[in-house]
Amino acid sequence: MRALDRKLARDLWRLRGQVIAVAMVVASGVGVLVMSLGAMRALEETAMAYYERYRFAHVFATVKRAPEGLAARIAALPGVQAVETRIVESATLDIPGFAEPVIGQLVSMPEHGEPLLNRLAMRTGRPVAPGRPDEVVLGEPFAEAHGLGLGDQLAAIINGKRRTLRVVGTALSPEFVYTLGPGALVPDNQRFGVLWMGREALAAAFDLDGAFNEVSLTLLRGTSAADVIQRLDRIIDRYGGTGAYDRADQVSNWFLMADIEQLKTMSGILPTIFLTVAAFLTNMVLARLIATERSEIGLLKAFGYSDGAVAWHYAKLVMAMSIVGILLGWGVGAWLGRVNVETYAEFYRFPLLYFRLQPDAFVTAALVSLGAALFGAVGAVRRAVALPPAEAMVPPAPPSYGGDGPLDALLQRALDQPSRIVVRQILRWPVRAFLTSAGIAMSVAVLVIALHWIDAIDHMVEVFYFRAQHQDVTVSLTDARSSDVTRGFAHLPGVLAVEPVRTVEARLRAGNRSEREAVQGVLPEAHLNLIYDSGGRVLRVPPEGLVLSTKMAEMLGVGWGDTVTVEVLEGRRAVRRVPVADLFETYIGKPAYMDMAALNRLMRDRPVVSGAHLLVDESRQAELFATLKEVPAVSAVTLRRAAVDMFYRTIGETLMIYVFMFTGFACALAFGVVYNATRIALSERGRELATLRVLGFRRSEISYILLGEIGLLTLAGLPLGCLAGFGLAALTVQAFDTELYRVPLIVDDSTYGIATLICLGAAAVSAALVRRRLDRLDLVEVLKTRE
Repeated sequence: MRALDRKLARDLWRLRGQVIAVAMVVASGVGVLVMSLGAMRALEETAMAYYERYRFAHVFATVKRAPEGLAARIAALPGVQAVETRIVESATLDIPGFAEPVIGQLVSMPEHGEPLLNRLAMRTGRPVAPGRPDEVVLGEPFAEAHGLGLGDQLAAIINGKRRTLRVVGTALSPEFVYTLGPGALVPDNQRFGVLWMGREALAAAFDLDGAFNEVSLTLLRGTSAADVIQRLDRIIDRYGGTGAYDRADQVSNWFLMADIEQLKTMSGILPTIFLTVAAFLTNMVLARLIATERSEIGLLKAFGYSDGAVAWHYAKLVMAMSIVGILLGWGVGAWLGRVNVETYAEFYRFPLLYFRLQPDAFVTAALVSLGAALFGAVGAVRRAVALPPAEAMVPPAPPSYGGDGPLDALLQRALDQPSRIVVRQILRWPVRAFLTSAGIAMSVAVLVIALHWIDAIDHMVEVFYFRAQHQDVTVSLTDARSSDVTRGFAHLPGVLAVEPVRTVEARLRAGNRSEREAVQGVLPEAHLNLIYDSGGRVLRVPPEGLVLSTKMAEMLGVGWGDTVTVEVLEGRRAVRRVPVADLFETYIGKPAYMDMAALNRLMRDRPVVSGAHLLVDESRQAELFATLKEVPAVSAVTLRRAAVDMFYRTIGETLMIYVFMFTGFACALAFGVVYNATRIALSERGRELATLRVLGFRRSEISYILLGEIGLLTLAGLPLGCLAGFGLAALTVQAFDTELYRVPLIVDDSTYGIATLICLGAAAVSAALVRRRLDRLDLVEVLKTRE
């Protein structure tokens, strides 16, 4: 081993505390990057493998009723690979021991053989058998939510008739990775489930013999889905088609792809924060290490070592520190990535899981972290090689200790002697002090970013579910019915108030932009379900015109007074140009509203409704639920309380994992910055502190002088961190702006308090470790060292 390599090994051992601290920060950045890349790719590979193995369709379409012979015309379309027709209907289920109404989506499956498309991944039992109209296969999440197994029975109201169904199997489907009931935002496996029944049994129940109401297609590679959809719409239009759509717009797949996109966003933002701090730390460690090794650098150059050899020596020191962090980050990232993917796999209920750590993810993380560390060390290494040998072997000129200024007079009056030493040390090295505070601030900022999500979710729920909604139950009907049905709702047990609503599937167009969205017809005097702007404004629908969410207006590129073409996808398929009457901001979805009477006129219908919001006497809810279970025209029953509970439960499954993870990373940041700053200060000022000790300063005063400086810098960094955290939270909020959610920039005071306390705790632990070393300082040995 060469002399410089032996020196490198000794330096690494001597600086092992700082090496570990820097490595923890580097490991945080590497771990986040490896986790994000690994989880993102694993989700993509798992989803694609699942879709391919079980033949998930590329194009979907719904009709009112179409003859089976139409399938041959659809199959003849250019680019179509396979076609499968089926029947999909809804039913109200009565689950033993569960008081609330449950909605089941009935999907037909062949009695002989497997479905051609959207195949089932059987988990238990078997498919339905021929000639057994009472047999069903349940979606596994629904079966588990109610504890239903093979041989169990459940009652169902199917097309107005009560039937008893027997469970013969449970399954998963690529079509229902994210199982949403009508009007729901998150899965509720207790109140909505998918049931597969034999095609013949379902056709007989809904009078669809020789007919279908849904069709799925797969396409040949390279085929344009848009072209096929356009041709398909022309074929199914006369059969009540509501507009075909491709896989990207299929609800379950849309949610899954949105999560993958969020992982991509996270893999770009968060590692950047950690690796920036790692670059700062390596610069701080190396710059101050070189300052303490001036004489050694001079001797090395005097003995003939070139500038390049000296620079390479210190570059290797940085690389060694980084490599320790890279190895640790690889392990942490691989473990967190697997935990993350398993959480998603359980959430999305994949029957298979592909988690293969790709070498390029590790190589990318290693190169990025090494680059960041070396970039941070460039300035320090340049200063090391720039020192001429003679100058390097001379101790640096001490800073001025003059005490004639007004600031010193103020310090004399206001502070005791140890406190004056602390303040003077900070004022003499302002850049160093600021950088230390900035590092501590970044740890607070990371905590604020993580914790602000809890505040944001709470605010979203408050605005969307409580300020905008005052109903207890929302009932949707299978078909639009006369507005006289409102009186029927009013006479249901426990109903205190009724507010009808009509929802119409439509495509909104403006220029060359179009979006598929349900237009909701509401009463001008609505009081149970409000059009509520997130700024606190309640809007009333005008007699004519659309009220659009700002997200929908942005996607269509329209504003107040502009005209939108509404293409209705049901009924008489009316097409009308409607002005934009008003805009409002909402955190969830991209809804569009009209006056109910205006919507009925647009549809050229008599006054009809498709559902109602109900205010219910809580003491009579059980009676209401029992009645709704027997109403055949009900397609969905949504409880506001249950929706809130499921929203928190669904979001919480992943949110708390991230909060816990980034809390750990932030603690590593705080520990690394504080420990390095304090440990290097001890190395630089060991002789000074030992001298003060000999002069009569107590051990507690010596500790106060050293740790008081880092304490002041920590306190100065806390407000900076809160401010930086707010700014970074604003950036992440913009990055996570999607069609479904707009996360508000809400940071409660308690979040700043929690972030501050956690950071102070991490700083206190690192300070305690340095204090322990200070207490064991060998005064004689330290004083024998040369200046």
